[in-house]
Amino acid sequence: MKEDYSVFSSKFSGGPKGLGDPNDKSLRKVEKDVLIPKLMREKTKSEKCVNEVKEFHDCCLHSGLLHVIKCRKENDKMKACMEKWYYNQDFIKECTEQYLEERSEFRKTGIPKKKNITLKSSSM
Repeated sequence: MKEDYSVFSSKFSGGPKGLGDPNDKSLRKVEKDVLIPKLMREKTKSEKCVNEVKEFHDCCLHSGLLHVIKCRKENDKMKACMEKWYYNQDFIKECTEQYLEERSEFRKTGIPKKKNITLKSSSM
């Protein structure tokens, strides 16, 4: 009988698709320090600080190469808004829970969230 060996812990290679235990709630260092903060930045830009991001974006479009100088006020407002949410403990917890749910779903199905799209079949 042949045994399978892996460099990964069983919690990272087990589960229904061999992608890890879907019920595991522990976080690796890269998830805490990189992936969850990335999700927080994305959510902050798209949900929490929409007006500030839009103002900065519009200023940059109208200022061309001088946007570094001309858009300082808009950039400071956007950074202040994002920083407020970045250190909000409830928001951190919300984003961590969202990340864990998405990771669990990926481990169950093997389909990444962004590619979890149903394609319509076209009849010819």
